[in-house]
Amino acid sequence: MNDDRSLGEVVSDLGENLSTLLKQEVELAKTELRSEVTKAGKGAGMLGGAGLGAWFALVFLSLALMFLLDNWLPIEAAALITAAVWAVVAAVLAVLGRARLKKAHPELPHTQQSLKEDASWARAQKS
Repeated sequence: MNDDRSLGEVVSDLGENLSTLLKQEVELAKTELRSEVTKAGKGAGMLGGAGLGAWFALVFLSLALMFLLDNWLPIEAAALITAAVWAVVAAVLAVLGRARLKKAHPELPHTQQSLKEDASWARAQKS
């Protein structure tokens, strides 16, 4: 290969190329991270919205169930049964929300792959 550049120019070009490459990698990481945070945020927002809506429904449904059961049981037993029902509902919602949050991939696979390729490219430039 015939290259008329001096060693200083080659080192300067290599420095500029590495700088550009690092800036591009940082931008890729930001973009990828933003996407994953959006996914996690949507899942968390859905959990929050479900929690708020469920709170109001729980209050009135709990009272209705408790007063219905009070026709056959003491009010204390009716209240305990009602609380147990809602504890099961809360557990199911927590499991579903946790599964949604696990679908987010914060390890940034595209950035990792690109960094591996950059390392290979840098190794090739040495030789």
